[in-house]
Amino acid sequence: MADTIAPKVPAKAPLDPRAKRVLWLGIVLAVLGAGALLFSMFMWWGGSARDSLSMTFNSWAPGVKTTASGLQYKVLTPGKGKNPTDTDVALINYEGKLLDGTTFDKSQQPTPMPIKGVVPGFSEALKLMSKGAKFRVWIPAKLGYGEKGAGPIPANATLVFDIELIDFLPQAVIDQYQQQMMQKMGGAGGAGGPPGAGGAAPGGEPAPTGNVAAPAAPTGK
Repeated sequence: MADTIAPKVPAKAPLDPRAKRVLWLGIVLAVLGAGALLFSMFMWWGGSARDSLSMTFNSWAPGVKTTASGLQYKVLTPGKGKNPTDTDVALINYEGKLLDGTTFDKSQQPTPMPIKGVVPGFSEALKLMSKGAKFRVWIPAKLGYGEKGAGPIPANATLVFDIELIDFLPQAVIDQYQQQMMQKMGGAGGAGGPPGAGGAAPGGEPAPTGNVAAPAAPTGK
């Protein structure tokens, strides 16, 4: 029986270098186009869904920790000593932004902040800090203003704060200082909160001025 000779398959000509570049360029453009489309869909997506997805991605970032409540934080500068509690008033510098980078509030000087007088996420963050610490925190809407929003803060918005904890004292000590000052002044000036309490704060009701107030703690919930 005669051997069967397989037909000879002509060898493929090597791809021209210029053709390779054109091919890779097409692949890159296709990938970029798909990425741009996904980005556009992401930006036009509903606010709460977009923020939720952003928080998920952010949780994978180096140095970011997530608590059981959903609060995310990153230690920029570690502090020393004890942490404040609900009965304390913290002296802080802070700046609050939305996820798109819009600043909605910023302290102009060290600001006293009652730990229990702020939104739950801000309060939780303060209680994780010690004196001298600087944190960046991401507060999900459920720990901030929720579905209502407030002023420049839209509904279901994630809040991003840079916080520096300078010092803290028990509320009782501050009350005692105030009483002593009032006694020295003969009761002039009337009662009031901690110095600066009339300004904007991430937790208090907006002051009766043109200043923008940061998120107040929800009431009646």
